Amino acid sequence: MRRNGFLLPISSLPSKYGIGSFSKEAYEFVDILEEAGQKIWQILPLGPTGYGDSPYQSFSTFAGNPYFIDLCELIEEGLLSEDECDSYDWGDDVEYIDYEKIYLSRFKILKKAYKRSKINEATTDIIKKGQWQNHHRFSMYHSVIEQLDKKKNQEWPRSSEKHYQPN
Repeated sequence: MRRNGFLLPISSLPSKYGIGSFSKEAYEFVDILEEAGQKIWQILPLGPTGYGDSPYQSFSTFAGNPYFIDLCELIEEGLLSEDECDSYDWGDDVEYIDYEKIYLSRFKILKKAYKRSKINEATTDIIKKGQWQNHHRFSMYHSVIEQLDKKKNQEWPRSSEKHYQPN
């Protein structure tokens, strides 16, 4: 049986913050698909993008891409203000994702939201059940990458290699 649907990466959804996210626009797109009688929405991989910002070259099979966190939701939750989000440069062209500008801005604004948040019971439960291990490994790996100026694994000092391999 043949079926049809749409291929639309999350990153291609409209957003005033440079890249599409799991936002109200995603829900609106699902509603449009339903109204059109479509049952399939194909997306690209959702992991954090690696070198060249390709979704097919991710640093982790377990971690989600922080670019897809909806800043508007964080504004609604009171973790960020619209003025704070608008103060960053997300790029000049709404039809083009400027990954360099996203990279330079997104982590800074997400760190602000994180510092204002509180660890909730769900996070505590994950830690108690030991489900944090893959996330912990990715966090450690990502920290080492940052400290080594984004060098590829093959370029790491030998002392780092055995401790911080990606998932």
